[in-house]
Amino acid sequence: MLAAIVFVATSGCTWRQLPPSFGASGPTAHRRFTEWSKDRVWAKLHRLVLDELGACGGLDWSRCAIDSVNMRAMKRGT
Repeated sequence: MLAAIVFVATSGCTWRQLPPSFGASGPTAHRRFTEWSKDRVWAKLHRLVLDELGACGGLDWSRCAIDSVNMRAMKRGT
């Protein structure tokens, strides 16, 4: 399921366009994404990765930055 969610997030396809090779339907993957978001799984996973990288010296905090962009998705927009 994680691979399916990452595929949708990185490929730009819609949930319904998810290839069947992932073994889950698009609506099921979307439902899991929504549940995991509500349960803060992504924040926990992010923290786990940062802790792992920090423990092995894989982070240079002097070069880290936080960036965010929010845009409203318009139906049939340009």
